[in-house]
Amino acid sequence: MVNDWHHSWSDLPPAEQAALKARQGVRYLPLEQLDMLDPETMRPVPRDGQTMGEVMFRGNVVMKGYFRNPKATEKAFAGGWFHSGDLGVMHPDGYIQLKDRSKDIIISGGENISSIEVEEALYRHPAVAVAAVVAMPHKKWGETPCAFVELVQGQEADAEVPRSWCRDRLAPYKVPGRFVFMDIPRTSTGKIQKFALREQAREITT
Repeated sequence: MVNDWHHSWSDLPPAEQAALKARQGVRYLPLEQLDMLDPETMRPVPRDGQTMGEVMFRGNVVMKGYFRNPKATEKAFAGGWFHSGDLGVMHPDGYIQLKDRSKDIIISGGENISSIEVEEALYRHPAVAVAAVVAMPHKKWGETPCAFVELVQGQEADAEVPRSWCRDRLAPYKVPGRFVFMDIPRTSTGKIQKFALREQAREITT
């Protein structure tokens, strides 16, 4: 995908430009089709910038399949589209914005919570250097968000500071039930190791 910039957007306030730049955009020309579909019905989700779907695409620039793994290939191309595993929304202007990976979505009491949305809210706090949100098991709701926060050097904060911050910016059920302040584990390339954080969140509840 490419975020094809419109010249008229350059006249917008910086905050609005930033929101537009955060979207992943539209298909590159060589890609035949790109859409946001409901993985259950394989129908396009409403273009309202709110309804979550899975990014799917097809065309002759997409791989033929997984090497010597027909089962994985069949699953990945179910319904004639390549299932990317990326969840997001389609805006009214046809631009896609990613919200989460399907494996990272948090389902709390039947409600889908985008870990990216919660992380974005935390990143707006001046004391937060790095934020990573994962699912934490919960007896009543199944799971709830757990936020791991790395503070800006020299900053201090207790859990109530980011919790209050999130309450002012997110729906109540999206506010993390637990905040853990620590150095966020990363791979050698700098990618956050969410699998390690998910394991730590499970240990917290035991």
